[in-house]
Amino acid sequence: MTTYEAFYRQSVDQPDAFWAEQAKLIDWQTPPTRMCDNDHPPFTRWFGGGRTNLCHNAVDRHLKDRGQQPALIHVSTETGAEETYTFAQLHEQVQLAAAMLRGLGVGKGDRVLIYMPMIPQAVFAMLACARIGAIHSVVFGGFASVSLASRIEDAAPRLIVSADAGSRGGKVVAYKPLLDEAIYLSAHKPEAVLMVDRRMAPLDPAPGRDWDWDALALRHQGEVVPCEWLDSNDISYTMYTSGTTGQPKGVQRDVGGYAVALAASMKHIMQGEAGGTYFCTSDIGWVVGHSYIVYGPLIAGMATILYEGLPIRPDAGVWWSLVEKFKVSAMFSAPTAVRVLKKHDQALMKKYDLSSLKALYLAGEPLDAPTARWISDALGVPIIDNYWQTETGWPILTIANGVERKASKFGSPGVPMYGWKVKIVHETTGQELTEPNQKGVVMIDLPTPPGFMQTIWRDDARFVKTYWESIPGKTAYSTFDWGIRDADGYYYILGRTDDVINVAGHRLGTREIEESISSHAGVAEVAVVGVADTLKGQVAMAFVVPRHAADVADDAGQFKLEGEIMKAVDSQLGAVARPSRVRFVTALPKTRSGKLLRRAIQAVCEGRDPGDLTTIEDPTALQQIKELLAG
Repeated sequence: MTTYEAFYRQSVDQPDAFWAEQAKLIDWQTPPTRMCDNDHPPFTRWFGGGRTNLCHNAVDRHLKDRGQQPALIHVSTETGAEETYTFAQLHEQVQLAAAMLRGLGVGKGDRVLIYMPMIPQAVFAMLACARIGAIHSVVFGGFASVSLASRIEDAAPRLIVSADAGSRGGKVVAYKPLLDEAIYLSAHKPEAVLMVDRRMAPLDPAPGRDWDWDALALRHQGEVVPCEWLDSNDISYTMYTSGTTGQPKGVQRDVGGYAVALAASMKHIMQGEAGGTYFCTSDIGWVVGHSYIVYGPLIAGMATILYEGLPIRPDAGVWWSLVEKFKVSAMFSAPTAVRVLKKHDQALMKKYDLSSLKALYLAGEPLDAPTARWISDALGVPIIDNYWQTETGWPILTIANGVERKASKFGSPGVPMYGWKVKIVHETTGQELTEPNQKGVVMIDLPTPPGFMQTIWRDDARFVKTYWESIPGKTAYSTFDWGIRDADGYYYILGRTDDVINVAGHRLGTREIEESISSHAGVAEVAVVGVADTLKGQVAMAFVVPRHAADVADDAGQFKLEGEIMKAVDSQLGAVARPSRVRFVTALPKTRSGKLLRRAIQAVCEGRDPGDLTTIEDPTALQQIKELLAG
């Protein structure tokens, strides 16, 4: 058997030969003639000359051998719905959705923005876009209007696909009013909006713009829409991720490289086998959903579970009941979800037959050792942490048990995956730190492997400046995460180097939250930091200098202003960005040059030494925060 070390070495020393072999895992209409094109760094291109299609690889190619096998299993504990589509039925639904998109004027290269709950039509729409060569951009369902508007403006979609509502924890979230407000706020107006009516919230169609999914489907029933064969380096989708500025970054992905990367990861990392069932508990609004709810499992010929609901409703055994019922072989979730389950009786897990489950994969934020041990003891299967980003598309660090079985280390996501040239570097000199346990920035050398982002949508300059020029004189991709590597080569992620925080696997820019809070007339200044949290990994905490001290002179005033600030964030960014607390202070700690000392505030919040404070202009500002937290 190949050792993982040899497998990895070939991937970085002989990338052309390595990836030519991996490229055989998917279908090509025209095989690629050039594997790696790194002629214009950092814009690495893969499988030049090759023509393929993501939808063909996810659906059509399976019709001959497993057309009657389950492909998409939808379960909603919010509505009680449960339905299964075979590959043949999925093919039929995706062709129908593609016909509907074409009927609304969507063609190759056009953008389609998808703002939907976890329902089958969302997957049909994604695959239909891939089928006809339209570029899809999925925005997390229920995102607030201001955030949605910025994404509509940037993507400039010809069409938006949405639904009347989603539901979470039994609470209906009406999407249509949020979408209408976002379109009103956006400088770009879509030509059409395609709405799925779940009959959960009122729909007020805009005449001449809004179309009903079911009514339009009747018009296009039975139409045949062949796959559009695309160049490997054509754009498949864009996905927005938070940055340190308020402007979202549209991560742009290719077609061929992404398809090969996912096919390889399903084999080597996820140990996926055609005919099995894969259960990823994420959302299609996040990259994990694209890679391991939709494209990855389907490319591998597996059934994939699309789940709408919470992990504890109707009780904390619901996920495990699905593992038993659908004989799930691999499951992908987040540490936050496990921490939620940890608060409930383990017997709810033990009552189900979980013998089909080979492994549980976790990602989204660092997995602490106690949580890893708890779920490992409960399930009795390997718990495989993995570390990656929206930008990378698939894991950078994990364990590739599909190549060679290797032990996980609790607290570590693992070792570098094939194709990723990972190193730890000094944050100012860029010098590689080769000794064990030296703290530095986790960086990746060129060429980046297939599946990595192509660029930032319509902004090559921002792509280069943001990711490749963070250390002067060095061209290497910065993950913006601190890390160390132990003597055995296992990496440990220690937190962000920038101002992005990770709340329950959702990346949020502190700058975005600060701008939202600053929009309140009663706020003079604000600092938002990410604070370690035992449940969510991190939570946002806001420190506000009020415009009028009298507004917060007593508890009633503080509660009132805090509530208004929370509502402002809710309406502009959504509940996911709401700070856990708003604390009122008379001043914020800054350097003499006026730079806000967020890291010092964060350290105080977490009970750590804030470090060298010789540059602080007013030491009492930090002391006030200490006293507030102590009180």
